[in-house]
Amino acid sequence: MLDLSRLRALHAVSVHGSVAGAASALGYTASAVSQQITKLERETRTTLLERRGRGVALTEEALHLASTAQRLLAIVEQAETTLEERRGLPTGRLSIGAFASAARGLLPGVLAGLERAHPALDVRLTEVDPHLSVDLVAKGVIDLAVAHDWDIAPLPAPQGVAQAVIGDDQCDLLVPAGHPFAGRRAVRREDLAQERWVCQPPGTVCHDWLVRTLRAAGCEPDIRHQAEENHTQLALVEAGLGVAMVPRLGRGPLPPGVVAVRLDPVPVRRLYALWRARAARRPAITAAVEALRERGAEAGLS
Repeated sequence: MLDLSRLRALHAVSVHGSVAGAASALGYTASAVSQQITKLERETRTTLLERRGRGVALTEEALHLASTAQRLLAIVEQAETTLEERRGLPTGRLSIGAFASAARGLLPGVLAGLERAHPALDVRLTEVDPHLSVDLVAKGVIDLAVAHDWDIAPLPAPQGVAQAVIGDDQCDLLVPAGHPFAGRRAVRREDLAQERWVCQPPGTVCHDWLVRTLRAAGCEPDIRHQAEENHTQLALVEAGLGVAMVPRLGRGPLPPGVVAVRLDPVPVRRLYALWRARAARRPAITAAVEALRERGAEAGLS
């Protein structure tokens, strides 16, 4: 009989492409995941992972087993959902993935509230880029994701994934205190053609949105500095090295040398909770989505 926890570890490696990524998603150490895979190799008398440079690759046998594991995990989830629904109380483990500013601006209050209200519920948070989180939900790696899209780039939800709107988060243009825009009530997107930009790296939702927005306004952005963390972007703006468009959620107080200016029209990103449709009856999902919406309203999401 194959051990389900070992199959879960293999499935996570297949989704994340590495032992370290699987460990982060499952809340284990990389060593623990490696041990699970080693035991599964002994159980199946099959080589499942092969070394490729500094990483690993799944063998054909491992890919087949990981696909089977995904189906088995779906059956287990259905059974757990039915039991939890019959009890009528949120119980068991609930894994949540959220992008950085939501993890900072929403999830601390949500997690603390869920722990107080539902002591039998074991909630785990992982910080995940919005580009990845929807797929992780669809493949059963995480139970619930907090993701976002922008007004010009809607978030695709694959078949079998349900979603609910948490709220809308507005974005401001952040400029150094001595910048010509600092004293203006609003700035049009067409006025931004000559600016030097600080933004997130390519491949992130915010970077792609910035490029598409400015190109739609006839501007090719001059991106000088790239930083993932909002606080790093703020420090670069304060030093006079560029301007940035930064959402309000999780941003925190602005440094003395940074001024927020309204953009016209105001850029908006919409936040969503996403989960597998087959788990929609699970009380833990219902409680978490409700908590996210309440916390979103408290945080000023419209």
